Amino acid sequence: MGETVKDCLRIANCSGFYGDRLSAAMEMVQDGPIDVLTGDYLAELTLIILLKDKQRDQNLGYAKTFLKQLESVARSCIDRNIKIVVNAGGLNPSSLAAAAKKLYTDQKINARIAWIDGDDLLGRLGELQKNGESFAHLDTGEPLSSLTETVMSANAYLGGFSTAQALKNGADLVICPRITDAALVVGPSMWRFDWARDNWDKLASAVVAGHVIECGTQCTGGNYSFFKDIESLKHPGFPIVEMYEDGSFIITKHPETSGEVSVGTVTAQLLYEISGPRYENPDVVARFDTIQLAQEGPDRVRVTGVKGEPAPSKTKVCINYKGGYKNECNLVLTGLDIEAKAILAKQSFWEELGGQEAFSDTESTLSEGEDFALLTLAARDGDQSKVGRRFFDAIIGLALANIPGFKTIGLNRTAAEVIIYWPALVSSTFIHEKIHLEQEIIPVESAPHISVVPETIESTHNANVPEHENTRTVPLGMIVGARSGDKGGNANVGIWTRSVARYDWLHRELSPERFQTLYPEAKNLLVERYSFPNLLAFNFVIHGLLGEGVSASLRPDPQAKMLGEELRAKKIPIPIRLLE
Repeated sequence: MGETVKDCLRIANCSGFYGDRLSAAMEMVQDGPIDVLTGDYLAELTLIILLKDKQRDQNLGYAKTFLKQLESVARSCIDRNIKIVVNAGGLNPSSLAAAAKKLYTDQKINARIAWIDGDDLLGRLGELQKNGESFAHLDTGEPLSSLTETVMSANAYLGGFSTAQALKNGADLVICPRITDAALVVGPSMWRFDWARDNWDKLASAVVAGHVIECGTQCTGGNYSFFKDIESLKHPGFPIVEMYEDGSFIITKHPETSGEVSVGTVTAQLLYEISGPRYENPDVVARFDTIQLAQEGPDRVRVTGVKGEPAPSKTKVCINYKGGYKNECNLVLTGLDIEAKAILAKQSFWEELGGQEAFSDTESTLSEGEDFALLTLAARDGDQSKVGRRFFDAIIGLALANIPGFKTIGLNRTAAEVIIYWPALVSSTFIHEKIHLEQEIIPVESAPHISVVPETIESTHNANVPEHENTRTVPLGMIVGARSGDKGGNANVGIWTRSVARYDWLHRELSPERFQTLYPEAKNLLVERYSFPNLLAFNFVIHGLLGEGVSASLRPDPQAKMLGEELRAKKIPIPIRLLE
């Protein structure tokens, strides 16, 4: 182990996405004791980026920035016996392992590198479909066989057990492919405490810990609704999990780093990109309705009570296929008559291009502020030329011939290729993971599946909330924080509050139907609400808001990151007693 408290495992995160702060790896290693350094580099959109890299060069397809981070900490981690576990392998873990080996060799460091595979199902799709796997789209139910476009990649989400086995066999660096984000903590925890694969509660707790720190500084004050309460966000510290053998853990960060670890910041991250109380991972199902949070001290939040259920029989698969091309531009409109200006600009632009019906899909969105508005014009089509230079020229043609007082931003002369995400499930029995450790190949058994009838989660809520009381019309954000994100074509908005009285009132007032009135874009979409009384929180899932996913979406906010703050800005009548 590294320099750490003997009865816990300190797991530090140094990356929340591909392109995150490069110095974070060195900061986590140098600024305090840790045992394991982890990094999360993957998302559905990231896999598309890596896929394009690999199309250009078969030796690529991994998160190249990890090598820069590794270069800065390689010797320190070996000297201090700090293990490194990352999913930077992406679509090509073997090539990243080879590049890492060269880096260690160049620095004259003796290190044991393991890389994992078994997630890549592209070459097996036909075989698996013949064996009864339909790869039905999780949102539409359509079988993969109905897809006529070219499938570019198909990667199953792996769990943490293979990482635990690699560490058990002496690996210093474990390079993972498309494992779940939470598995970066599950694997090291299983290794350190020798947890059995059917110890559901402890595994579930590790999943929760992994979910909290996977996005780096999002749990230490980044993207936090109540950012004004935080003393400094100039250079927030990355998060650390102190995991204990009983499954309880503490979220913290290195001392004397900016940002904050509080029940609020941890709650915000818990609500990020989830749906209901059951959070499925390949190793276990974690029950988010059982999580208990307590502020133990400054920048220390203790998490206890997490319950788990047996691992699901199927695991998620990220399938990507070609979906044509898209382009967009943004016009900043100022002054008077904003709506009239937007109408004229839209009409002129689309008529110049032969009308909106000339494209497979178009979107015109007007986002208004107090002093200016943003008009986004976007289109998608299978014909690259339609959304390429012609698109650019049509906007330029408005410069002196149309509305007054506007400027363009985000204007592209060329179209962007669209690769569309197709989420599906596959039986875990068809996943054949292997660990490659130096010259040895170690097969990994699938997680045990136990057929159980899931416990019914009580959704009723009884609270004595007055029917009639004095109110004040103010932004909803006066009493709630929010965190939003994307999951394929769906978006989620998690909201939480700081008192039982506010939670009780919100439970009655903020129904899915009320949500739709506050956010008209969701008016004709299915909106589901899940309650988390243990967190004084709710999660809203808006099905289909992002169309066919981030890469294909023509919305100005394709990853739904702005959605939570937009909701907080909506003004509604709130009881005065809740504003005190």
